[in-house]
Amino acid sequence: MAASRVFGRWCSSAPRAKVTRWERLRNSRLGVWCSSLLSDYKEACREVIVGAYQQPLKASIYLGLLGGAWACYYTNPDDASFETSLLETANKLGLLSPWIRNGSSDGHVQDLLRLRNQSRLRHLSLGVASLAYRVDYDPAASLYEAQCSALSVPWAELPGRVLDVGFAGRWWVLDTRMKDYDVNEEEFRHMAPALATTQPPGAQETDRSQRLHQESWRALEMSAEDIEQAEREEEERKAAGQARL
Repeated sequence: MAASRVFGRWCSSAPRAKVTRWERLRNSRLGVWCSSLLSDYKEACREVIVGAYQQPLKASIYLGLLGGAWACYYTNPDDASFETSLLETANKLGLLSPWIRNGSSDGHVQDLLRLRNQSRLRHLSLGVASLAYRVDYDPAASLYEAQCSALSVPWAELPGRVLDVGFAGRWWVLDTRMKDYDVNEEEFRHMAPALATTQPPGAQETDRSQRLHQESWRALEMSAEDIEQAEREEEERKAAGQARL
């Protein structure tokens, strides 16, 4: 009996294995949760790699969609780019005479400039695309209609207020309106239909025009017979002039 007690005390007084701080952290609740989370992510990545190897076409489609979404997000224009594009187009129109400006382009740009000067232009980013729309009041205005949230415009009316759509680094409505901005269609309204409609030249006509233009810059080449004939005509012309005198 006494021997068993001595043996128990000896075992209890033996040095225990020292537990490190990393092991205590790993065995804690937070460590177990992080370990299970990493295990789940590891398993998910393994399944993605195995699925891509088994179905390469589907994986390529998904990869292309993800890459396209990232490219659209990276090239999504912001409000500063819209203002820059608007000012650049206004400068282009300002360099033209009012008589040759396109009425549709000039009217659209002038409306946007008026809204910009009134601080009524807004920008909404959708991640892969952007919208430029108009509001009724300047947010800095002290009017009751501008400050009351109950009188704000509902989102259902947003499609009717959209002025431009930004996608892939461009503002498409503004670029479309600026097509042929230096052609005033009002000048051709009273012309005959046969004169107003012109067909672009074909490939053969273009090559012929270029060839004639290049030949017009060449030096004149004359043969010996042509030179003798020209000298003979010049002598006859001088003799005829002297006979008249």
